[in-house]
Amino acid sequence: MIASLRGILTYKSTNHIIVEVQGTGYGVSVPLSTFYQLPETGETVFLNIHTYVKEDLINLFGFITVEEKRIFQSMISVSGIGPRLALNILSGMTPEDLTSAISSKNAGRLTSLPGVGPKMADRLIFELKDKIGAAASTPARLMQEENSLTEDALSALTNLGYKEAAAQKAVDRVCKECKDALSLKEILTESLKLLSK
Repeated sequence: MIASLRGILTYKSTNHIIVEVQGTGYGVSVPLSTFYQLPETGETVFLNIHTYVKEDLINLFGFITVEEKRIFQSMISVSGIGPRLALNILSGMTPEDLTSAISSKNAGRLTSLPGVGPKMADRLIFELKDKIGAAASTPARLMQEENSLTEDALSALTNLGYKEAAAQKAVDRVCKECKDALSLKEILTESLKLLSK
């Protein structure tokens, strides 16, 4: 799984961008909220990546902030919402406005987005109000740091050859059982202990 990319932005359009990392160009789909914050082509860019795998298809979706990625992942967990629609929703509304609309159960605001009808708006509110509402009360900076560390740990473990599901389970258990903030090294050390049992 690719969790993030840092490389040279060699091409950008509203449909997709290309990030070159050590000679390999990665095609990445991004929402408009991310597109408008991209540097000029030829400059270095860092993106939080969601790797979407379906049968023989692998798509990369990139986001400037961890919060955008988190909301995107929450949306695609909702029945009937695929990655393209989730990307369109994020292109039509900032993460803050989307969180606010869902938390306040503002279906009318959601139906103003392309591809979102009344039933889809109701489903978004019903399935995400608790997830997004709870996350909205957590300071964004702390959430970003925690998500970034767990994703880095997961990426490192899968690169070491552990299966993603097992690695995710170990990382989640370490983070859940430890009440204190952990460094990346500590998360990896404790996760490796669990995986070696």
